[in-house]
Order: sequence, then C-alpha cells, then structure tokens
Amino acid sequence: MKFAYYPGCSLESTGQEFDYSIRAVSKALDVELVELPDWVCCGSTSAHATSHKLALALPAQNLVIAEEQRLDPVVPCSACYNRLKTAEHAIKTNDELRKQVESLLGCRFTGEVQTKSALEAFTKDVGLTAITKRVERKLTGLKVVCYYGCLTSRPPEAVAFEDPENPQSMDKLMKALGAEPLTWSYKTDCCGASLSITKADIVYSMTGRILDAAVEAGAQAIVTTCPLCQTNLETRRRGGIDIPVFYFTELMGLAFGLPDTNRWFKKHMVDPMPLVRSLTETG
Repeated sequence: MKFAYYPGCSLESTGQEFDYSIRAVSKALDVELVELPDWVCCGSTSAHATSHKLALALPAQNLVIAEEQRLDPVVPCSACYNRLKTAEHAIKTNDELRKQVESLLGCRFTGEVQTKSALEAFTKDVGLTAITKRVERKLTGLKVVCYYGCLTSRPPEAVAFEDPENPQSMDKLMKALGAEPLTWSYKTDCCGASLSITKADIVYSMTGRILDAAVEAGAQAIVTTCPLCQTNLETRRRGGIDIPVFYFTELMGLAFGLPDTNRWFKKHMVDPMPLVRSLTETG
C-alpha cells in the first residue's frame, strides 16, 4: 500500500513525535509513505482568515503535487487535513473556484486524488484486522478517552469520513490495540486552537473543561490526532492535572513493540513514562 505523505509544518517542529511514530508504524504495516516533494504550508489559520483564494490555492498546490505522483495524500495533522480536504471539496464542486485556483497556480487540477487523514488511512485502508495482527503487546488495562477535536469532522460536508458528532474510528483502533476507550461527551469539542497564542485565558478555560471531563470519565490518558490539540492539552492544563496526551500512532507503536517509542515519549510536556512502565509491568 502506497500513499503520498504530507507532514505539514507542525510535524517538522512541535509535533515531531507524531511524524516519527507515523513513519515507524507505517513501515511496520508495510505501508509506503512518499513525502510530497516541495510541499508548501497549508495556510492553516493565517490564510483562510485573510484571503479565501489563498486559503484554497496553498493546499491546492499540494494536491496538484499529489496528482503528479498519482497517489492519495495522507495528512496526519488535523488542521492540515481540514485545509487540504476543504480545498479539494471546494474545487471539485465549484467550477468557477477551480478555474480561479488553476489560474493562480498556473496548472490544471484534475481532482483525481482523495485526501485522507492518517486516522482514516490506518483504520479504513490498512484496516483494523491487519493492525490487530501486528500487535505484539496488548495495551491491557490502559483506559483512554479519544479526542478527535473539531477539525477532523467539521464541516461535515467537506471533511467528515464518519459520524461528525460521535466518531468511532479511533475508539475502535484503541480496542484493537487492547486499550479500553471510555465513553465521554467531549471527543469533538474545540481545544481553542491558535487562540492559545493571543487569548491564552480562553484556551485555559476550554482545555480545562476537556481535561476535567477526561479525569471524570476515569481516563489515564487522552489520545488525539492533532498536534495543536496535543500541545494545548499538555501545556494549557490547570489544577495540577498531569494526564498524558498521546498521538494514536504512538500507542500503535507501543502495542507493536517498536523500539523507538522512548524517543517519541521524551518530547512530551507531560511525562508519559510512568504510565507506560506501569503497563509494561502489568502486561
């Protein structure tokens, strides 16, 4: 199985452990990731807050590169996935917008590729059966809440590959790894995103509610798909709540028995090693 790979800016900086783990897990599952040559920033908040055309043209440039590779792009970061998928949807459904973007880029957009989140690629394309077969050490006893955030499933007409209000793919994945995903009501709430820079007090309040709900549900850890969500939940915590926030690929790597997990975990703001060691000791 082969995909184009769009790491985006976060996975080369604050979210390096997501990049490391997704590459390692892909290799373990015989999935080939071909990094897009000369990829550009998706634009994220900055572009779509200032220029609608720019917000489409930047991610569309990456889609054009993927079309040249004849590979569907896999996008780990939820914000990047949202921007590429939104651009893909807009261009495929609006001929006038497509012509404008093609004029800006100086090339033709064929619409032959389908943007996939990393979560979608693993759970649907690779499949839970293949993932379960690769598990060497089940994460028995690990209670988690799955936090999808708001960008993986909204707006549903453009980006959702499952129920936008109650997604289940990450929950099913955690079960396949042997962990216990708990029921809670905050799985698609917003963490505050980039407001963490300009309105930290608002983000403290938003992440506080999410962390409180995770603890109330009985979770030992939170699992997410988004670098910004992961950063906000680990750095904007309050009330002495020190609950680890894992990328789902990190727990896949742990269950697969991959050797580089410690390298990933060292980059966390909340040390996950006490929890990881407790699983090892009881497993």
